[in-house]
Formats: sequence, C-alpha cells, structure tokens
Amino acid sequence: MMGKDVGIMLQSLVNRRAAITTMAGGAAVAATRSGREAHAQTAGAPAPNPVIASWPHVFQHTDFQFQFLLGLGSTYEQAADVGELFAAASQITDGDYDSWYDTFVALGERVQRIAESSAVVGNSISAREAWLRASGYYGQAYFFTYGTTQPDRIVATWERHRACFDQFAALLQPAAEPVAIPYENTTLPGYALRVDATDAPRPWLVMNNGSDGTATDMWVQGAAAGLRRGYNVLIFDGPGQGAALWRQQLYFRPDWEAVITPIVDWLLERPDVDSDKLVLLGVSQAGYWVPRALAFEQRFAAAVADPGVMDVATSWAAMMPPGTMEELLQASDAERTQIVTELNEGVEQEMAHDVHLRFTARLRLAPYGPKTLADVVVDLAAYNLNDVVGQITTPLLIADPEGEAFWPGQSQQLYDALPGPKLLVPFTAAEGADLHCEPKANSLRAQRFFDWFDQMIHASAATPTM
Repeated sequence: MMGKDVGIMLQSLVNRRAAITTMAGGAAVAATRSGREAHAQTAGAPAPNPVIASWPHVFQHTDFQFQFLLGLGSTYEQAADVGELFAAASQITDGDYDSWYDTFVALGERVQRIAESSAVVGNSISAREAWLRASGYYGQAYFFTYGTTQPDRIVATWERHRACFDQFAALLQPAAEPVAIPYENTTLPGYALRVDATDAPRPWLVMNNGSDGTATDMWVQGAAAGLRRGYNVLIFDGPGQGAALWRQQLYFRPDWEAVITPIVDWLLERPDVDSDKLVLLGVSQAGYWVPRALAFEQRFAAAVADPGVMDVATSWAAMMPPGTMEELLQASDAERTQIVTELNEGVEQEMAHDVHLRFTARLRLAPYGPKTLADVVVDLAAYNLNDVVGQITTPLLIADPEGEAFWPGQSQQLYDALPGPKLLVPFTAAEGADLHCEPKANSLRAQRFFDWFDQMIHASAATPTM
C-alpha cells in the first residue's frame, strides 16, 4: 500500500471519530456479555435488541439488562435471590454505573452480614448460602467497576467477591480444596470440588471460564450441576482470568493447550480421578480456547463449547469501520505506526468523555495485559482455529444460542469444520434459552451438556482398546 493510499485509509477506515463512536454506540467488543445488536446505536446507552423477545426489560441499557438476566439465572443454583435482585433493580438508575455499583455493593454487604451472623451461631447451611449470594452480588458490582467514577476499585471489589466465595467453598460438604496447579514458572489457582471425601476414582469436569466470569459464575454454569451428577469439578483461573489476572498479572494467550495440558497432567496424579472420564466445559470466549486446546490435548472423553468460536477477533472487528483490522494487519511497519497512532489517540480522546466506551475498552483490554487497543487488535490475529480445527478428534458439543451477539454463526462454522464426533445444539427463545451462554436456562443447558458427557463417556468405555 503506497503513501497516498495510507492517507485515504486513515481518513476512511481508521478515522478516530468513526471508529470510536461505533464502539461507544454499543457494538459488540471483545465479547461483552449482552444481548445487544452488534451495530452502532444513536445517542445515549445502547437500546435493547428488538429481535429477542423472550424476556421483559428491567433495564434499557443492554449491559445492565444482560447482567440482570445472569443474576436471575443464577438463582437456579442459589447464587442470588429473585426478591433481592428486583429490590436492587428498583434502586438503580438505568445506565448509571455508579448507581449499579453502589447498589450491589450495599446488597453484598447486607448479605455478607447475614453469613457472618449465621456462622457465629453455628448455622453453617445458612452461612454457606449467604456467602454464595454475597459473592454473586459483589461480582455484579465488580463487573461494572471500570464504568464508575472510581475505576481503580476493581481489584478490591473482585477481592471482596472472591473472599465470600472462599467462605462458601470452605462450607461445602466436603469442603472445596484450594489448589495451585503447576504452570510454566508459576501456578494457576483454583478449587477442587468433590462429591465426597473419599479417593474413589470419579469422572471430573474441568470448567474453563471466559473473558470476564467469576468463580461464582463457574459454580452456576456447570460446577453445581456436575456435583449433583457425580462429577468432581475443577474450577481454575487461567491467564487473564480471576486471581491469575488480578493477583499474578498473567494475561490471555491464544495457545490454550499450554494451559489445559498442565491441568490434565496435574489431575492425572490424583487418586480420585478416573482418567477415562475427564470432560471439559468452555464458557463464552472459552468457546475458542477449548477447541484450540483439544487440537493438541486429546485425553478428554468429551467437551462442550458454549458457544462455538472460530475467530475471536470478529467481535472486535464489529466495533470498527469495515476493513480496519485487515488494513492494520496488512500494513507495512511504517504504515502500521500511523494507523496505530491514529486509532489509539482516537480511543483516548473518546474515552475522556464517553463513559460507555471507557467501561467497555478498559474491561476488554485488561486481560490482554498493559497494551493499547491497536496492540490487542494485532495480537488477536492468532486467536482463531483455522489452522488447527482439523486436528480435533475429541467429541465436541457446540451450543448454538439464538441471539448470540458476539460470534453469530460461528457455532455452525465450528461444527462444519470439525472432522471428529460432534453435536450442534440450538438453544432458542421459545425455550427461554436464547442469548449468549443461555443465561436464563441453567437447568436446560445442564441437562443437555451432562447428558452429552454421560453418553460420550459410556461410548468411550464401550469401545474396545487395542
């Protein structure tokens, strides 16, 4: 691309206002978990997606609405209470991040006091249930911290969530086991949740989080259901997630087999693991990480990707004028310097006065490390399955929710590309199971996922070995 073409491209594709206004308007950037349409809105907070109508709107701000739906869905596993959520919603100013934060912190504090007073008098079940709800409410506040007037509270707020989850986990029967899994020159933190206190070999479910979920989310989205079905469960924080991000400053990486293979190695040293009955569940952006790992790590009997993700970068591309990412990646070094400067300056300028953009950009960039938007865009070129999907032989169920906002159509793309055993499972609005990761249908998704796991484990056991 010659010099005059660079100027035209900078004007038409990476124009600061055009690119960043699109972000601010509410395009899906880096898998923000909401049910919004992936196109720019007009003034103010993003409007709800009119296509998806399986739920009434409590909030018009789509991130608020989606987080509220996640909260409602978590009541299925006792990580929230319906009345507490609606009482909180009545106190929140729609679209005001500080209002959301303050309300959910106050609710977390109130429920934490219930947990503490119950523990003092020996009511361990009441304490355990309250600790779980408190962890969920602090997690709700944590999610929007970057949008508040005090964004530097994000680590402290996450720590409050995690401290409550630790208390909950310690009161499980049997108590959860905090674990440190060897990983490169450090360890990955997590919890081993067991059906009972024996060393009897059992099936194990490994829960792979996405780009912003908490330990409480992992409990809701599979761990509790697994325990009820006789699976021991490993919840872990990979690079860019939870404690690995906030305490260890470990950041996302595309080659996720470097994360999952050490976890399998560690699990297989435990006496309570049936090595033929390991299964893997990936949520949100882990719909990319799980298939990526399976292309190299083949010791799982089955896996689930919810949803399927062939190319992580497409959710970022939606925030920019068409062709911007391609031009950035294809430019020469000198041309790329111009583009990077323009894009990063535009982000900074718009973030200074647009709170919605500031929240989205900070939340989505943080797990990639101390990098600019342009840096991350370049890195994302490696976050796709194109060159490795043909190597996947592990049986893989791919969830395909109606209204998927961030990787629409990619569940089908992944299914079509897989050479091995596979199942594409639609989740529909008619079932109340639409939207990214089916936030309102935890019973239905658990039934479908674990029926698949059981089927594949039994099929594997019935296959004679050579």
